Amino acid sequence: MPLITPLAQDANSEVAELAKFFNETLGFCPNSVLTMQRRPAIASAFINLNKAVMANEGRVTAEQKRLIGYLTSANTGCRYCEAHTILAAERYGGSEERLANIWQFRDSDLYSPAEKAAFEFALAASSVPNAVDDEITAQMHAHWDEGETVEILGVIALFGYLNRWNDSMGTTMEGGAVDAGERLLSETSWQRGKHV
Repeated sequence: MPLITPLAQDANSEVAELAKFFNETLGFCPNSVLTMQRRPAIASAFINLNKAVMANEGRVTAEQKRLIGYLTSANTGCRYCEAHTILAAERYGGSEERLANIWQFRDSDLYSPAEKAAFEFALAASSVPNAVDDEITAQMHAHWDEGETVEILGVIALFGYLNRWNDSMGTTMEGGAVDAGERLLSETSWQRGKHV
């Protein structure tokens, strides 16, 4: 049972207008946003931050950002965000093969050296305590410029917020996310967990 029940999608017209962004990303407005709208300023600020973080200003693609979000969320154990990010990665062009093999990224030719550096960074930056070290920093400098690194860390930090929000709230998982988790994460330890 969730800590706070989500409000209806049209409970706040300003939030509802901003939340149309998620129709492209996920095909639905996430219950996390519908819960945040109990304080519309929080929901609006979050949506605007999400839009800014997910904007593609450099070479980091929409699919890569969602895979970074997935690794971050899986690393912290947020089942809700795992399902959402793998769904979004698929919607932004992630092939079945890339999605299914993300945990083998270190040894796979499906991912570029730049992606591998970003994925290692995601795992290290989302660890507690933080595990970003000189080697990871050097790999990031070797493959990504400063603006792209800011974009990548923006994704990691955004999902750090969402992981805490959704796991603490026990946010109810939407049908589309449940389907994505069952379909795309069947070979992992993913389960719906408390997000009923």
